[in-house]
Amino acid sequence: MKSRIVFFILIVLVGGFFSGKYFFSNSSEHCKHHQSDAVKAKFMSDKEEKAAKKCVFNTVMGVVELDTNLIHAPSKKIMTSLEEGLDWIKEAQHKDGGWGAGSHQYQNIRDPHAVEPDPATTAMVAMALLRTGTTLEKGEMKEALGNATEFLLVSVENSKDDGSNITDLTNTQIQSKLGKNIDMILTSQYFSNLLHKINEQEKIYSRVFDALDKCIKKIEKNQAENGSFKGAGWAGVLQSAFANNALESAQMNGVDVDDVVLNKSREYQKGNYNVATGASDSKDGAGVVLYSVSGSTRASAKEARKAKSFFDKAKEEGKIEQEEELNYDNLVKAGMEEDQALKNYSSYEVYQSAKLKAQDKNVTVGFGNNGGEEFLSFLQTGESMIINQDLEWKKWFDNTSTQLVSIQNNDGSWNGHHCITSPVFCTATCLLVLSVNNDIEQLVAMGEDSKTMKN
Repeated sequence: MKSRIVFFILIVLVGGFFSGKYFFSNSSEHCKHHQSDAVKAKFMSDKEEKAAKKCVFNTVMGVVELDTNLIHAPSKKIMTSLEEGLDWIKEAQHKDGGWGAGSHQYQNIRDPHAVEPDPATTAMVAMALLRTGTTLEKGEMKEALGNATEFLLVSVENSKDDGSNITDLTNTQIQSKLGKNIDMILTSQYFSNLLHKINEQEKIYSRVFDALDKCIKKIEKNQAENGSFKGAGWAGVLQSAFANNALESAQMNGVDVDDVVLNKSREYQKGNYNVATGASDSKDGAGVVLYSVSGSTRASAKEARKAKSFFDKAKEEGKIEQEEELNYDNLVKAGMEEDQALKNYSSYEVYQSAKLKAQDKNVTVGFGNNGGEEFLSFLQTGESMIINQDLEWKKWFDNTSTQLVSIQNNDGSWNGHHCITSPVFCTATCLLVLSVNNDIEQLVAMGEDSKTMKN
């Protein structure tokens, strides 16, 4: 295992006329706050001061060797936006530990306590809490996260082994728009993320691992012949994209994942984008190009990174001339097996082209306004760029975060204007996007073949 390196990052300048700094670290419960009262009074509102004191961003720890250029400090506005979103989401939790999006028939209901909790929405909120610094043992919302975890564990443990889902709820907003199996897919993704935050010796570890394994087996049984996953909703390509993510994450945590299923899933996602024409097959994405290309970008990221890393190393070793371009022939020349070269270079081409398409202004507008599916697509694009160690992710983040902060509601929430309108689900997804910097280490590790260490 490579040496653990601590990067002290996330230094945010408060105004252009002073040098006060905030440091955020996941190694302690409290953020170090260095700034004079006079400066705070002059440059910061009460809400901004409150946000700056909260540990909504973590220091990146060196589980894998990182290019420090990947790290992108959040702005003061983003910190404030995150804190307001977290305050709102905390109040939206139900007594049983869950959060809900509501039913497809009654999308006009925006009161988070007037809808029934569901696993998919609860998992999204739980992932947002993890990413913004809360764990089962620390953080102001540790109790909320603990209750949410119990809600999800019970949902999985009480489900039938041969069943296709983990809840008796049907026709929720999330199921109708993404797919009938989205609850177990997003729950498994949360369990994978949680395993990075708990020690194997802890009692809850085996319980979470077993629940994750159970979910993965269900996901595998529900794969269709074309590599997508059954029960697709209106934008089913996103359900399949998140199933692919869940399989990759679970495999990284030591779960026995069927490689045939995972490879078919990746090929399905990549197949939704034609590199030669720049066209996207959006029939499974409700006719919206953004949904398809974001999934293609995400599914191709790991193999694209393999191609580039192998090629860069070959140049360092003198096997390939420095001026040579990355292509199939040069990968083979550098020593990669022909079948792997074909597979990895194909992914590289899809990634490079689809990531640009996913950021095109004519594509990102979706229906002209934002729904939960757009927010999910933004999340897919950003995570894929980090997995591939693509430095262009910072430009993507600046553009996307500006857009998200500008449309945040006055109460701290976000909501969709079409399709997935749920303020809980949309708020959780936006929080995940705005705090993606926190998971750089884990996302980069997903591009590796080995299991990551725990924080």
